[in-house]
Amino acid sequence: MRIGVFDSGLGGLSIARSIAHRLPEYDLMYLGDTKHVPYGGRSQEAIHGFVAEALTYLFENNCGLVVLACNTASAEALRRSQQEYLPRHYPDRNVLGVVIPTAEAVAATGARRVGVLATRSTTASGAYEREVKRQAPDAEVRVLAAPLLVPLVENDGLKYVDPVLDDYLAQLGTVDCIVLGCTHYDLLKDRIRAKVDIPVIAQDEVVPEKLADYLCRHPEHDERLGRSGERIYRVTDLGPGYQALARTFAGEDLHLDKVDL
Repeated sequence: MRIGVFDSGLGGLSIARSIAHRLPEYDLMYLGDTKHVPYGGRSQEAIHGFVAEALTYLFENNCGLVVLACNTASAEALRRSQQEYLPRHYPDRNVLGVVIPTAEAVAATGARRVGVLATRSTTASGAYEREVKRQAPDAEVRVLAAPLLVPLVENDGLKYVDPVLDDYLAQLGTVDCIVLGCTHYDLLKDRIRAKVDIPVIAQDEVVPEKLADYLCRHPEHDERLGRSGERIYRVTDLGPGYQALARTFAGEDLHLDKVDL
């Protein structure tokens, strides 16, 4: 069986890449729902439906467990997927998100004032306030929507990003750590770290380590995962420029195949 990685688009390739580097021998399949991207602005019911379709596809294509790399999907559909979808359809599989492991990483820093940069939809979900407070009850959590960052990353706009980052960081104010609550933002982590002298938590660093730890603690899942180093990358729509954008997130050339769910 394979490790599955699901994202609403191509941003999750940064996490898939890091999982592949951390667990190079494990087989991996990536699925990006580029037909429905972005998930922001969709109803919770719609997002759950998209995630259920993706999980069905990945499980039917021999994935033993799936990581929801998309923060919006993790915030809006993870719990329902675990509590309703899996017991009914695939009780021997599992699905993991990115918000909870990120909150655990925040708690490990001991930060009392936590700043989160996220998309509008993730900000509106309240997921980071909820999960960070669960891990660190005394923490003050400030979540700031940073809607300009995704289009800058996707449209070769990094040469314009520094003043935008400066503005968002100023809006966050004084914090003890910063969470990058969107897969796109991982590409900006070095720029942000150069601007601040506090921990910057990037999900492409946190999630692979948490996944490796999960597999160590759950041999019933680990033992059935294939270890041929296979890599498969699939999307639900293959538009112009998607291959180039995939390289931006993956850091290397890869081949995307279009599939119908």
